[in-house]
Amino acid sequence: MGGVYIACQYQTQRFSNSELDGIVHRVNSPAPAAALLDARDHRVFDAVRDLMATQGMQLSMESVAQQAGCSKQTLYSRYGSKQELLRRVLQRHLCRATAGLRALEGDDLRGCLLQFAFDYLDHFNEPHVVQTRRLIAGEAARFPDEARSLYRDGAEALTFHLAEWIQHRIQESLLRHDDPHFMAELLLSMIAGQDFEKQRFHTPHRADASQRRRWAEFSVDSFLRAFAAPEAIRLPHSNQHRSFS
Repeated sequence: MGGVYIACQYQTQRFSNSELDGIVHRVNSPAPAAALLDARDHRVFDAVRDLMATQGMQLSMESVAQQAGCSKQTLYSRYGSKQELLRRVLQRHLCRATAGLRALEGDDLRGCLLQFAFDYLDHFNEPHVVQTRRLIAGEAARFPDEARSLYRDGAEALTFHLAEWIQHRIQESLLRHDDPHFMAELLLSMIAGQDFEKQRFHTPHRADASQRRRWAEFSVDSFLRAFAAPEAIRLPHSNQHRSFS
């Protein structure tokens, strides 16, 4: 559901309700997920992405098959159900969203988080993603089970992946010890700011990439000032006026 990123190196595990209530555990395991995808998968996933922007959760397997140029029987034999297909699409997005973190493993905390923030904001400013979010928000009350599944396999899974990355940085003494899940949720909230709410209400937001970049730098630097180990990073000092509201 986004732009072009590197292929995912992990497969997302499913979470039970008790695990989502706060039990800390690893949320991914090494698996050659990219090798499991072929051109048909990408055509189908792209079809789902496009249809979600116009049909929301009302999209059907029939419409996906027509858009992807395959039969409905092929979809069911390959993915099992619409819910599983949506989960696979969200898994691909999750892989792309965390690609910046995986590609920049090491002690470059600021570089890793900035790349993640840039990619995150760019993705959620893509027109089809903005439209999809609006449709899903409007339909969530009518399709509560589907909405919860989308949240669990999308936003919730992303938070767990980010928390795991943060936990590793804590173990390496690059970030000070604290709750990695709280830290991940806080960081995502800082990166998002008010922009997604502004988009939802058709209010002017940071549509320009340079504006998003300045905001990403501000949010990441603020997060690191709060949580980075003093000896782990030297942050830039700037008194420039960054407000563009």
